[in-house]
Amino acid sequence: MSIPPKTAARALGVGSALAFLLVAATAAANPASWQPAWPKTDFSMHSVPFEEIMSGGPPKDGIPSIDDPKFVPLAEATDLAGTEPVITVKIGDDARAYPLRVLIWHEIVNDTVGGTPVSVTYCPLCNSAIVFDRRLDGRVLDFGTTGKLRRSDLVMYDRQTESWWQQFTGTGIVGELNGKMLKILPARVESFALFKQRHADGRVLVPNSAAMRPYGMNPYTGYDSAARPFLYRGDLPEGIAPMAYVVKVGMEAWPLDLLRERKELTAGDLRLRWVPGQNSALDSGAIAEGRDIGNVIVERRDGDEWKDEVHDLTFAFVFHAFVPDGTLHKGG
Repeated sequence: MSIPPKTAARALGVGSALAFLLVAATAAANPASWQPAWPKTDFSMHSVPFEEIMSGGPPKDGIPSIDDPKFVPLAEATDLAGTEPVITVKIGDDARAYPLRVLIWHEIVNDTVGGTPVSVTYCPLCNSAIVFDRRLDGRVLDFGTTGKLRRSDLVMYDRQTESWWQQFTGTGIVGELNGKMLKILPARVESFALFKQRHADGRVLVPNSAAMRPYGMNPYTGYDSAARPFLYRGDLPEGIAPMAYVVKVGMEAWPLDLLRERKELTAGDLRLRWVPGQNSALDSGAIAEGRDIGNVIVERRDGDEWKDEVHDLTFAFVFHAFVPDGTLHKGG
């Protein structure tokens, strides 16, 4: 017996926007049907089964990337609450904040920070915020959204070859650049207040058009309190709730609840810290009213210094799906 999409969404504890996605995702993967929208994509080259790729609802570029980003000084970001989450990147003396109130509607920002071409990406269904160096094999790529998902994660594409990329891993999975890897850059997801404390001269991304989307609102209300992930096909982890937040560093991960309890964890030259004061972007209808999930800082010792380390605050099911041979340190 089929379950009506809105009923399924309520059972998962998620909002009506996800009910629409449930309807749109029922079509089977079919490269022949994809080809008209993707004439440049070489579907003979792929490293994942096509049946793992499903529609997320919107068409190609239906979730529009930001390709001409606009920034304001800190003092002009008056709509942003101090506790709201922002993805922050600093290269050289150039420090920028990308609010999740914007990224939740666009998912990709193609930008240049400190002279380095970057793509700042956010997948709401995985709560995965990852920053990539856009340079690969002597050329600069820029990225858009395919409208597809794999294991609930955003599938991106580059506009140069129209190859498809897994956002969580930065790996080419379909097309000419199949098997290539993008370099992941250190970044943080932190409260706007913490960013302001660390970077008095920083700049903040603002929408190109404030009327384009209901910025500040969360279309995935209640998602990170759901019992199960949405639009996910695959096994779930054992011994931990699939939607539990975990901090992923390479092949290892630590539950956010454990880090929040202990405030600091160390593993060799790696240090993880937690401080309160950041809203969940995926909790309430208004991001600024989301529950406090805190700030995660991950650093690695380099001589006498601590330097930001590449990491991701994601869900346990995502780590299980994409790092099946990894280690989840449930006890510390």
